[in-house]
Amino acid sequence: MSRFRGGRGGKAPDPMSGFQSNKEQTPSVPYGLIKAARQSGQLNLSGRGLTEVPVTVWRINLDTPAEGHQNVEFGGTDRWWEQTDLTKLLLASNNLQALSEEIKLLPALVVLDIHDNQLSTLPCAIGDLTNLQKLNISHNKLKMLPNELGQLHNLRSLFMQNNQLEEVPDTIGHLRILEELDVSSNCLKSISSSIGQLYGLVRLNLSCNKLTALPTEIGNLKSLKQLDCTSNLLENASVAGMESLQQLYLRQNKMKYLPELLCCPLLKELHVSNNQIHALGPQQLKNLSSICVLELRDNKLKVLPEEISLLKELERLDLTNNDLGSLPCSVGSLPNLKSLQLEGNPLRGIRRDLLTKGTQELLKYLRSRVQVPEMKASENESTTTTAMTLPSDSLVNSHAIVTLKTLEYCDKQVSLIPEALFNAVESCPITTVNFSKNQLTEVPERIAELKGSLYDVNLGFNKIVVISLNMCMLQKLTHLDMRNNALISLPSEMEALTRLQSIILSFNRFKSFPEPLYKIPSLETILISSNQIGSIDPIQLQKLSKLSTLDLQNNDLLQIPPDLGNCESLRALHLEGNPFRNPRAAILAKGTAAVLEYLRSRIPA
Repeated sequence: MSRFRGGRGGKAPDPMSGFQSNKEQTPSVPYGLIKAARQSGQLNLSGRGLTEVPVTVWRINLDTPAEGHQNVEFGGTDRWWEQTDLTKLLLASNNLQALSEEIKLLPALVVLDIHDNQLSTLPCAIGDLTNLQKLNISHNKLKMLPNELGQLHNLRSLFMQNNQLEEVPDTIGHLRILEELDVSSNCLKSISSSIGQLYGLVRLNLSCNKLTALPTEIGNLKSLKQLDCTSNLLENASVAGMESLQQLYLRQNKMKYLPELLCCPLLKELHVSNNQIHALGPQQLKNLSSICVLELRDNKLKVLPEEISLLKELERLDLTNNDLGSLPCSVGSLPNLKSLQLEGNPLRGIRRDLLTKGTQELLKYLRSRVQVPEMKASENESTTTTAMTLPSDSLVNSHAIVTLKTLEYCDKQVSLIPEALFNAVESCPITTVNFSKNQLTEVPERIAELKGSLYDVNLGFNKIVVISLNMCMLQKLTHLDMRNNALISLPSEMEALTRLQSIILSFNRFKSFPEPLYKIPSLETILISSNQIGSIDPIQLQKLSKLSTLDLQNNDLLQIPPDLGNCESLRALHLEGNPFRNPRAAILAKGTAAVLEYLRSRIPA
């Protein structure tokens, strides 16, 4: 039968059905979109305020278009009969409360995105979309899923996060080539053991649920590279056998021990912060031979085993807010460690100021303590001689000057550093200066005399208004602490500090981000919280390819530029306490990776 006759009785179907505007109907869809979709195979109806999907969308490849009822002019360019099956349908960010069973009329669909609606159920007919490869039903009000979901044998990505799901059907195990599954932020108390049949799964997100255990079958996921179980009620998480696993997130659970990690030879990152872990077993550490990031902050660790030295690939170790009273010197032997965080521990035997000097200086100190030789007589004589020329103040540490190459004159409440102090160290290669907690209003001029050996300067908790040029002559400087002063700017000459790795400028009076910092590519850590900074330049920050920590808390940032998300080297970004609206607190609470991902998603296409 000819399509031009319109079927039995010669009455042609109305090609504009479902698109004619009516105050009582759902908002209409421009026919031009439908016409273009027939040619491209793609239809985007996102953000149009739809309360239901027009029937013509479901019948887009069945009904004869308007052009088919007009006279066909030979030689015309509008070849309406050569339409393409709809393969991509985007219905996100509308007000849809239900989907019609007629969705089965779109069997060629490869991508279906209906996230951010008001759906409480899915039609069983969704199982007829057997060509579907990507399904996004996140951010709805779904409490259950149809078993027919398991018929989508070609599905590779399934996003179901931020719903009200209390269970996932067993038929999900039929999705054998599924690569990505996200069921985070639901109400799941358990997960079906059939999940162990998803042999192609690469990424699995189970975070923000009420899971108390993981099925043992989860160890069958030999292709899984990333598993996120953050914010659940897990007391144990056996993931033994996941031979491809690279990233494991178990933050904010109730675990007392590290998970069983046998046969996980590729594991690079283990995040177990905010648990109740009180001990690390030597064997557990031996199973982490390839680990690069070990996050153990906010636990109850009292002892760090010597076997920590077995983690030769470790680059970042976060032990913040535990109960550690000491640190094994073997930590200093970790060859690749770049970040060691120890704040919030009752450490004894390590000076507080040493903890603020950065990772490399702390590791250097620990290495020096591995074997402490007896002091030779000549060194005793040197110490005595040096001490005799120092100021009579009993708080001057002559031993530190000679053995640790440290010039320390802090917490004296003086406005000038005694000249005799500099005279006494003229022939000593000082590497560290600590003049903190005084009343200094400027950088001591004679500090430049130490430029040949000085690596670390602490002038925090003074009243310094300007950093003078003599500071810029310290070209070996790697760590500079200027917190709690009265600085409003930095001199452009600071660009010459090409070895500077960390700088602390918190609690000063900066109203803008110091421009010279953008031009010091060696910087790894910038702490500039509690100032009045109103903006940052993300493009300039991207040039700091080694920057891993940026603390901008408690400033006056009204907005965070999306391009900051492209600062790929950042591992710790702190933005709390600023007046911006986005990212919201819930995103900030998820950590740096989530914030950067959010910012990247806001970059205009």
